[in-house]
Amino acid sequence: MSDLQLRQNILDELEWEPSIDAADIGVAVENGVITLTGHVGSYAEKLMAEGIVKRFRGVKAIAQEIEVRLTYAGDADDEIARRALNVLSWDVSVPKDAIQVKVEKGWLTLSGEVDWNFQRSAAVDDVRKLSGVMGVSNLIHIKSRVQVPDLKKRIEDALKRCAELEAKTIRVSVKDGEVTLEGRVRAWSERDALESAVWGAPGVKAVKDRVTIGS
Repeated sequence: MSDLQLRQNILDELEWEPSIDAADIGVAVENGVITLTGHVGSYAEKLMAEGIVKRFRGVKAIAQEIEVRLTYAGDADDEIARRALNVLSWDVSVPKDAIQVKVEKGWLTLSGEVDWNFQRSAAVDDVRKLSGVMGVSNLIHIKSRVQVPDLKKRIEDALKRCAELEAKTIRVSVKDGEVTLEGRVRAWSERDALESAVWGAPGVKAVKDRVTIGS
């Protein structure tokens, strides 16, 4: 697919998505590298636009330059912080009192420690759609208490079970719970599936994703 056609497909999909006001979003494409510019009215719209781009085969990288411009005066930082703490407390996936919240000019920072990546992801998902949020920094650490001596083999076996992946194209190395991935996948959805499979293994504390996208 040519860059011109890919750009048009992305623009059409952004216009089609009802949860995004795409009137002020710009798209540039060069050799599969997508640059998103312009502005939207919420952080959730910014993330949705990025998610739409990832759906297309041929996308190799994304430069995310969309600015969040709230369509109203905005909420006070203390009010955003209170809502964030409340929504985190309601989510059974997030360990009680494990996450600390900081808000500065609408930018929300999460910190603390959890045992699993799904708990960290759940915390971010909980707060990123709150009104008044301009962006989210995820500083939550994973402190797994599980020691798995055969972690590399478990990960490789998990990749073989994943129907979306060609496991033989991925190289896995593990050191002290930190997993490094190298190789190539055909689409962004495969890269997401790869990371999801790796994070599902017990004992994983961090993932360095060096996998490239391309045919």
